[in-house]
Amino acid sequence: MSIKGKVAVITGSTSGIGLGIAQGFARAGINIVINGIAEQAVVDGILAELQGYGVKAIYHNADMTKPEQIRDLIATAAKEFGTVDILINNAGIQKVAPIEEFPDSAWDAITAINLSSTFHTTKAVLPLMRASGWGRIINIASAHGLVASPFKSAYVAAKHGVIGFTKTTALECAEQNITCNAICPGYVMTPLVEKQIADTAAARSITPEQVKNDVMLKAQWTKKFVEVEELAGTALFLCSQHAQNITGTNISVDGGWTAA
Repeated sequence: MSIKGKVAVITGSTSGIGLGIAQGFARAGINIVINGIAEQAVVDGILAELQGYGVKAIYHNADMTKPEQIRDLIATAAKEFGTVDILINNAGIQKVAPIEEFPDSAWDAITAINLSSTFHTTKAVLPLMRASGWGRIINIASAHGLVASPFKSAYVAAKHGVIGFTKTTALECAEQNITCNAICPGYVMTPLVEKQIADTAAARSITPEQVKNDVMLKAQWTKKFVEVEELAGTALFLCSQHAQNITGTNISVDGGWTAA
């Protein structure tokens, strides 16, 4: 079954991994609802690019810390396109600091955006997928959903939670032709990671170049940053008929990080 013409909601898709997935999906003929924080000119440019592939694309500015706005994101997508076939939970933020110095507000924001929003989007979209008898939910977790690093307590906790939630979602809807999987990237050179470099350099009292080579790529045995196109390709595979029996699992795209 072709996925051309399907409808995908992708959270956190105005930059980084989410934008890369949106671009890959649009090239495959999938209609897109993008979401994220960006200036209107940036949003207009992204929509024009996606629509240039011959698909429909709209933007919704839902704040991923607010459940009522998340519900409106899914409702708007369903109103515009008739349903939502694919949900990519990608929105995320990061903060690097020792636990005893970690701001309470940062913990709350990270767990809300990186974990709780995944629950709220999934809760809103599942009735639509059950009604149509088909659905694909892909949660962008992280290598940090499988292993830990110091100074990232909230992020690691949230991403571990995403892995657990992925498994539960998969079991609850397994008989309705709805799959739920997690993709666990290693380090991808996105704006989020670029900010981590500066924060990690400060937390460890080392240079940004040392962060890249001795902290980030030290864990990735290929010594390469993951590219967003790789993640888009992995997500497209999980949406395909070839992956209809892949559910409740995580796929690591991390240069061998979690193999060691």
